[in-house]
Amino acid sequence: MDAEPEDGGPAPPAPGRVSRPRALRLALAGWRTSGDPVPTTIRRAVRITLAACAGFYTCLYGFHQPVAATYALFSVVAMAGLSRIPGSGRQRAATIVTTLPLAWLLVTAGTLLAVRTWAAVAGMAVIGFALAFSAVTGPRLGGAVPGLQLLYILPCFPPFAPQILDERLAGTTLGIAALVTAEHFLLPDPGRPSFPQLLATAADAAGRCAGELAQAPWTLSGAARRQARAAAEALRPARIPEADRPAGPSARQRGLAHAGAASRELLARLQDLAVLREQPVALGTSTVPGPTLHPGALGQQLLGDVRAEAAAAALALRSGVAPPSPSALKESLRAFRHERAAHCEAGGDGASPAVLRRQAELIDAAEAALTTLRAVDVASRAAAPPDRNRTAGRPAHPERPAADGERALPDSTFWYARMSLPALLWHRLAGHLGRRSVYFQNAVRTSLGLALARTVAGVMSLPHGFWAMLAALTLTRTTALQTRTTVRQALTGTLLGAMAAAGFLVLVGRDSGVYAVALPVIMLATFCLGPTLGVGWAQALFTLTVSTVFAQLAPAGWHLAEARFLDVFTGSLIGLLCGLFAWPRGGLDELRRDTGSLLRTVAETLTSTVTALSGERDGPARRARRDQPVRHALVLMESSYAQAQNEPAVPWADHLDWQAAIIAGHHAVRGAERLLDHRGPPGTRLGPVASTRTTGFAEDVAARYLLLADELDDIGAGAPAGPPAPPARQPAERTVFADARSDTPPAALPLLFDTGAWLQGLDADLGRITPAPSRSTGVS
Repeated sequence: MDAEPEDGGPAPPAPGRVSRPRALRLALAGWRTSGDPVPTTIRRAVRITLAACAGFYTCLYGFHQPVAATYALFSVVAMAGLSRIPGSGRQRAATIVTTLPLAWLLVTAGTLLAVRTWAAVAGMAVIGFALAFSAVTGPRLGGAVPGLQLLYILPCFPPFAPQILDERLAGTTLGIAALVTAEHFLLPDPGRPSFPQLLATAADAAGRCAGELAQAPWTLSGAARRQARAAAEALRPARIPEADRPAGPSARQRGLAHAGAASRELLARLQDLAVLREQPVALGTSTVPGPTLHPGALGQQLLGDVRAEAAAAALALRSGVAPPSPSALKESLRAFRHERAAHCEAGGDGASPAVLRRQAELIDAAEAALTTLRAVDVASRAAAPPDRNRTAGRPAHPERPAADGERALPDSTFWYARMSLPALLWHRLAGHLGRRSVYFQNAVRTSLGLALARTVAGVMSLPHGFWAMLAALTLTRTTALQTRTTVRQALTGTLLGAMAAAGFLVLVGRDSGVYAVALPVIMLATFCLGPTLGVGWAQALFTLTVSTVFAQLAPAGWHLAEARFLDVFTGSLIGLLCGLFAWPRGGLDELRRDTGSLLRTVAETLTSTVTALSGERDGPARRARRDQPVRHALVLMESSYAQAQNEPAVPWADHLDWQAAIIAGHHAVRGAERLLDHRGPPGTRLGPVASTRTTGFAEDVAARYLLLADELDDIGAGAPAGPPAPPARQPAERTVFADARSDTPPAALPLLFDTGAWLQGLDADLGRITPAPSRSTGVS
């Protein structure tokens, strides 16, 4: 799925650059404009406080089980306070329930491996990496990873006491049960449309656009344009809540993501088609007048079938039933291609550049509609029981429409449709199992930091040593600069919190009743103010919270606050070391590398596709091998782009439109597939002059892509970090294809103009990656 900039509002300020009062004002302003009767932070804090206190008090004062009470409270803190599981309360509750068996396994492993320091360290390294790397499977499990790490950290410290494992598991289960109940029933989150509903709305908008383009005056009304733009913007990943974003490895998630991208492309093509009918069409150095034209009988039929298939997709998305086969659209598209080829052979107005350009846009729109319906079909069948798929009467794996003279073949675009979930999961994991993946880097950084913290805590016999590991886990960031800023704020907050906790413990003494009354109040303040005011406040208040908790478990004095500060200081130093030596430049540095790799694979795709169009037809296996590098580069860039969104930008990065590079990658893959799949009857190829023209144009565009990739490499090698200059374009006659028509067979004229339009589009994509300073669209 395309990753996109967060343009739904102002970008969040860089860490440490916003005053605390202003942060609170911003949070309150966001709440007032959201229309939500209760701020999200308050709802979350109330749920955590009630669930944690319910489990803690029940075990400690009801059953007199301090061990179970400790695990009940920290299980809630781990899965709701430390974790950031996206979604509504019910969605979070479902995620937490699915992780309960894993929580039992982690508590058991930590209890058993606490027998020796080296065993606990080895377990921490392995489990830390496995849990952190599992974030690649999607945002829900990724959000739960920090909490799951804590469920191993807590029992892996002495004393080695396997005889109380049942108490630990009972407390963990009770705490998670209380949290699930609170998430599901307490202060429900306001409802919002799901991703399938957003897709259905987009399909409705596409159907309306296609219907208006098929009727006089053959253009779009203002209302249809606004509806199409709004529907496309609603599908931007940055505007979709993380829990509803289809980012998982399953066939359903991939199908929904594929349908979202295809729906946005369909809406864009339909709007472009309307623009082409209203404005002059520029082709190279010549301008062809473009008055409003009748699309022709077959064009009307094609647009009508696009409208029908859009309605079928919307119905399938709302009902959950797989849509019918788009046989009518396939047949009308085949007929339209035949008529187009016939007009080219006959000459006249039907083969004019303006008409061929409009026909290419209409074919692109029909192809996008087919892709949308196939993706919806894959997602619907993946969610349906197997028997329903068998009785539906057609295979679950989509087929691409056969080009003239060849049999229908499975669509390589939907390679995931028939793969099992374990195979898809392995494909996702294997794709990121390398040092250039930010998921892999984060997993290595996390596991090394936690293993080192466990080693130091064991060797130095730190009291409450798990606090050191918790500090290393929560304070380490993806860049050394962020980690340093976070650690400074955290140590300041922890010192102040420890001083306040020491005074509170000395003042109250051993009166556990005061601590029991104060705990809910302090915990509510911790989870209300901490996320709003920043790391320093969060650490100060959490220090006061844990001091109040442990004072109820055993008699405690001011030395407890001293141990807390010492542990956090130790964990912070370890976090600094990991941030300094393990990929200190974070996701932005990887984004630069991944963007360069993507630009190079796009350049290679350009030249290899044009070469193939001038030779013999490639088989699907060879095309799949050609597309694989681009797809892999897209996966890596999208993940590094998502991480870089949460890191402070640098000046040179503000002059690059990273999303334009992602769009160019998708444009290269989809355009190459369409050209190679629908190049005409067997033997259709470009003539010598046309082949020379298109090859030269492709090499020119590819050279500009390679030049920009080299400039990005120079920035990483220490060259002056100025904005990469847009590569200079070659003279405009490179884009003129009219003089190449003389030696081009009539049947190949559509292929010639479709190839030219694809190359021109990629040329425009490159210009958007490095825009002029006056229209720069920086990273948000």
